Amino acid sequence: MRGTDESSGSLFSYVDLEGRVPNEHPLRAIREIANGALSDLSADFEALYAPLGRPSIPPEKLLRASLLQAFYTIRSERQLMERLEFDLLYRWFVGLGIDDAVWDHSVFSKNRDRLLEGDVAAKFMAAVLTQPNVKRLLSTDHFSVDGTLVEAWASMKSLKPKKAAGDDEPPASGGRNEEVDFRGEKRSNQTHASTSDPDAMLYRKGSGMEAKLCYIGHTLMERRPTQA
Repeated sequence: MRGTDESSGSLFSYVDLEGRVPNEHPLRAIREIANGALSDLSADFEALYAPLGRPSIPPEKLLRASLLQAFYTIRSERQLMERLEFDLLYRWFVGLGIDDAVWDHSVFSKNRDRLLEGDVAAKFMAAVLTQPNVKRLLSTDHFSVDGTLVEAWASMKSLKPKKAAGDDEPPASGGRNEEVDFRGEKRSNQTHASTSDPDAMLYRKGSGMEAKLCYIGHTLMERRPTQA
């Protein structure tokens, strides 16, 4: 028989987030590696925070949420908080319970920036590489990396001409999200820069492909054992 298209709220809900995530989901292996690295950094986290005062967002949850933002190319912290509000997979990965409140996006940004200023990102990456599940994938015999582009979170609308000394920028008429027409305009790293992420540069992967605001990791590294 045909079921009825009706929905009603429940007074009580017993949702086990652990049971909602499939055993073969790739985030399970990533979360296990990330938790091992975060456990090794516990002493570093203690040194960054004062012993008294209001509790801040746990650094472990900050870094796990930042991983999700990078994995799923979420463009802003506001959108990340929206996904954490309703996505059970995101809540499980970060470590939030089904009834836990999600942070304000501005508070999340301030706490994360303060955390990353303490070289935690580099220590976290180093701790990940020492995990047993990762270390066995690395080889000292021969290893090379070349031409990696990491897309920046800055919007192409933030790309503005560089101002010369004494130039006054006219007031924007459309607010932060004003319409911008780049047709016929030549843009390069010498003449333009992002106003929201000045470190991001225009790069393209190959001929005929569009240029995007990215970070470049152009490295070639080879290690071979020496023969006696």
